[in-house]
Amino acid sequence: MSKTAIILGATGLTGSYLLKRLIPDKRYGKIILFSRSATAIRSSKIEEHLIDLFELGRHRDKFKADVVFCCIGTTQNKTPNKEIYRKVDYGIPVTAAKLCAENKIENFLVISALGADPKSRFFYNQTKGEMEKAVLQQEIRNTFIFQPSLIGGERQEKRPLEFISKQLMKAANFVMFGPLKKYQSIHPDSIAKAMQKVAVDGYEKIRIESDEIKKLAKDHD
Repeated sequence: MSKTAIILGATGLTGSYLLKRLIPDKRYGKIILFSRSATAIRSSKIEEHLIDLFELGRHRDKFKADVVFCCIGTTQNKTPNKEIYRKVDYGIPVTAAKLCAENKIENFLVISALGADPKSRFFYNQTKGEMEKAVLQQEIRNTFIFQPSLIGGERQEKRPLEFISKQLMKAANFVMFGPLKKYQSIHPDSIAKAMQKVAVDGYEKIRIESDEIKKLAKDHD
């Protein structure tokens, strides 16, 4: 029996890779997208809803699936306003998790970040950590939190500071081994592969760090 998947953030960097992977996946018969803007990808499997994601809770009647992939996220450079940043990186994933609980969706996979910690002194890590805590409070049966390091790949919009950071991380990757390996930058397609695999096979841990994501992606090839 084919499954229905929901993707939040399908027009983003990682979400777009995930969408391209789920379309040919015969295990999925329908892919529901909730986005602010339309994706350029076309498929008979796609059911697209263009909405204000800050108002996601108003669409609970359409929020029905077997698995939800939450690929929502921004950066402090792109969204310097802390209130808006929190609405994106905390508000949307937590609302999605609450909808999963309400609609009895038992599989929720969400992208967080390496270093997420509700007690962190850093706003970015603190927000991600608080998001993880709130998501887990929904007690969704199969919840998996992906914690990538800096995500590589080319975005459509230009982010000069992020581009510089990525170039530095590429250079640093060559000296990051052993315990430091998880801090190497990661390609968004690796995250997409890992999410696709874990959605079907599960995983031994709820939180999956960047080096583990890479290993899952490699095993999925």
